[in-house]
Parts: sequence; structure tokens; C-alpha cells
Amino acid sequence: MKACGLIVEYNPFHNGHVYHVQSAKKITKADCIIAVMSGPFLQRGEPAIIDKFHRTYAALQGGVDIVVELPYAFAVQSSEWFAKGAVLTLHALQVSSICFGSESGEITSFTNSYKQLTANLEAYNHALKLNLNAGLAFPEASKNAYEQIGLAYRNLTQPNNILGFSYVKTIYDYHLPIKPLTIQRSQSDYHDRTITGSIASATSIRETMLKEGAISPSIRNAIPEPTYEQLTAYKQTTSTWHTWEAYFPLLHYRVSTMTAQELASIQGVDEGLEHRIKKTAKQADSFYDWMEKLKTKRYTWTRLQRMFVHILTNTKKQDMEMLHNLAAIPYIRILGFTKQGQKYLRECKKELPTPLIHSMTRHMHPMLEMEERASHAYYSILPAAKKQNMLKQEFQPPIFSNHK
Repeated sequence: MKACGLIVEYNPFHNGHVYHVQSAKKITKADCIIAVMSGPFLQRGEPAIIDKFHRTYAALQGGVDIVVELPYAFAVQSSEWFAKGAVLTLHALQVSSICFGSESGEITSFTNSYKQLTANLEAYNHALKLNLNAGLAFPEASKNAYEQIGLAYRNLTQPNNILGFSYVKTIYDYHLPIKPLTIQRSQSDYHDRTITGSIASATSIRETMLKEGAISPSIRNAIPEPTYEQLTAYKQTTSTWHTWEAYFPLLHYRVSTMTAQELASIQGVDEGLEHRIKKTAKQADSFYDWMEKLKTKRYTWTRLQRMFVHILTNTKKQDMEMLHNLAAIPYIRILGFTKQGQKYLRECKKELPTPLIHSMTRHMHPMLEMEERASHAYYSILPAAKKQNMLKQEFQPPIFSNHK
């Protein structure tokens, strides 16, 4: 059987994702679509609006055959590390291709950019260092460095293109037998904040949901029925959809009771930022207000959100050091599969170099201990009884869907 890999967050799974799944299956003629999906916290440093289990079920009903979890250590990271974890996970599952969405839908712009970067890597690194030393945030510093080596950065300014380039770079850097493919995003832009039709961005869907406190007809028109069912079920079970504001009291307490030295040990708290965090904590009365007080030209919104996730989950710099020498994924956590996905796993299981796990196994690897902390942090805004019930999902078998 031939498998195609997708790298996703599904926050939530919408009609654009259905188009992505169907297009990937069509152009690759894959027998099995495997999605590696972020867990409770996402690449841009946000809590997922509903948990990974409800998102998994919606994805399986929407055409995905296997959903595996991208480890927290890679999920809440820059595009380079996010891509490394996702691509190596899919490689361990023996996919023959990876298909991602982009603004142009042309893979040559990504492969040519990689070749140009490789040929001018020393000059790029030198320019990047100078830009960072000048006080620029990494995205701006990187953009300027690309321009300085003559790379057409206009292709890489969109979030999907930045991630897509990172996927291609990982495939080529590690000499993986994976074919990178891309399809053009349909209609909506990644950052669109309004719903204008049946294809809408996840951002616009979330913001409309949270603003209205309900799933309006315009949202229902932009999401498959299983997503509506899972969003509704999660809200009925937990009485919430997850947003940063809900975590503000806990986050504020964490920072207020930590010393500057303890804060400095947290992943993402660099260059004396711990002092600015402590100072602004005394003035902030909401998460948004705190972010506005913290944000500077040097520290982007996304970088600060990731930092706050690591504070919330007590993820230290020393916890992340293991990633630097990691040449392969230590395990693959299966979140769910269809009958077709189950067939694929049975066929290739004996050949897989990486252990498959079907539920939380605390002491198997330090990365799983990080997963457990992340899950506890994610459900911390729920009442105790509901939190315990939701955490039980971590120790249950993968979700099985009969969807064909």
C-alpha cells in the first residue's frame, strides 16, 4: 500500500481540509492518507479550540485514514523544528509523499529556493546573524537575509509557504525518499478573519465561534457535519472552547510565584526576558493586555505565545536539549484510524523502525512526560471532575472510525 502524509493542526477541521485530503489522494493515488497532527498546543503557541481526540474523530470522518500525534517537543516550535518532527514522523511511517497547501501550488518555487539557499548558506547565516544582532525578530531577520542572498522571499512570506519550505528543506537535508508535493490553497487566506463562503480559514471560523458563542449558519456552511458534531459535543461536555484568556489566571499565578531565575530556565525565555515578564505581570489584567505590554520589535506575538505555553507546561530549556541530537523519532503515538488505516498499519508494522504506541506510556521516553504535562495544562481550566474524565482519554485505545 502507498501512503501520502499530511502535516496538520485541524483547529478545527473544515471544508478546506476536506479539499486538501481529496486533492492529496487524487494527485498521489495513495491508498492511505496519514495526518501527523499537533496535540493540545499548536505551532503558533495557542491552545487548540477543542482537544486532539475530538479533532481526530472529525479528521477520520473527513477522509484521513490515520492520525498520529506530533510530539509537544516539536509542535510548539519554530517552523524548522515543527517541520523536522512532522517529516521524520511521516518518514518513520514510510510515506512516499508529503502534500501541503501553499499560495502558489507550485513545488518548483520551493525546490528552487532550497537549492539557492544551499548554494549560499554561509552568506545567509552571516546575514542572519547580523540582522539578529541588530535587534530584529527572527522572521524579519530571516526575511532580510533571504533577500540579501537574492532569494525570492515573496514566495515565503505566507505562513503556509514558510512551513512548506521547511518541509522541503527537511526532506532534502535528511536525504529522505519522500516526494514533496503542494496544492494551491482554495479561496480563503490563512489570516482571513471573516467567513465569506463554504471555504473559510480556521482563524475566521474560530474567531466567529468565540465572538458569537455559538456555531452560526455561516460556520456550519464552512465545516463538515462531523466537525460540527465534535465542536458541539466538546462544548456540551466541557462547557468551553479553549482560548488563551481562559488560562490567564493560571499563567499569571505561575509567573507571580516564580523567581526570575526559575523563569529564565523555561524554554523561550531568553536574553533577560524574565525581568520584562515579571514587570508586565504586575500591570496586566488579561492575556491580551499582557501580550500587548510584552510585545516588541524583537519579540513577536507568536514567539511570546510559545514562551507562555512553555511556562504553562513547565517546559525547561534542558528538557528540549534532547532534540538537538535526535536523528529519528523515538515513538509514534497513534490517535486514530479507519479500517483502511488499520490495514496499512498491519501490513507495514513489522517493517517500521519506530515503536507504535496506542496510549500514554509515561516512562517510555522523556518526550512522553512532556506530553503528559501538556495534557494536564490543557485541561487545567476545567472543573476537577471533568478534567479527570478528559485525561482518561490519554490511556484509552486509538479512535476507530468506520468511515470509508
